[in-house]
Amino acid sequence: MGQKILLTAKDVNIILHRLACQLIENHLDFSNTILIGIQPRGTFLANRLATILKEEYNINDLKVGFLDITFFRDDFRRSEKPLEANRTEIDFIVEDKKIVFIDDVLYTGRSIRSALTAIQSFGRPSEIELLTLIDRRFSRHLPIQPDYRGRQVDAINNEKVIVKWQENDGEDAVYLERKS
Repeated sequence: MGQKILLTAKDVNIILHRLACQLIENHLDFSNTILIGIQPRGTFLANRLATILKEEYNINDLKVGFLDITFFRDDFRRSEKPLEANRTEIDFIVEDKKIVFIDDVLYTGRSIRSALTAIQSFGRPSEIELLTLIDRRFSRHLPIQPDYRGRQVDAINNEKVIVKWQENDGEDAVYLERKS
């Protein structure tokens, strides 16, 4: 099993700032926009972006939530191991709001399909966009594409993209790992 670094901490930081600027271009003051991190790994990216938007761009009225999709997945009954659900934290109205789903890696698109179904439990957004740190474009099972992408990675099926966050893993980095 070999591991190759795709993004260093510096690269991740540059990409996060670029993504924050792209969000500002499209949503200005965020008065009608909600950022939703998809549990579990999208929460780190959502929190990082929210911090940048608040501290560096003075977006003060930013709404950030977290969505658990565990029981909305089409494969949740196929796993042998017991499922561990995460907490959904959405304490505001999503009806007629612009939603930006945030996840670390867009792979098959199934997580995003699950998120589209799950968010309907909270109301009907006027628009939904997708922001992802890594877009594995050749692995899609569903016709889902990001509106905002940090980096596009052309990984084949026996390769795995691993995103590490300082808050959880002790470093900011993205690796490509080859399975034997």
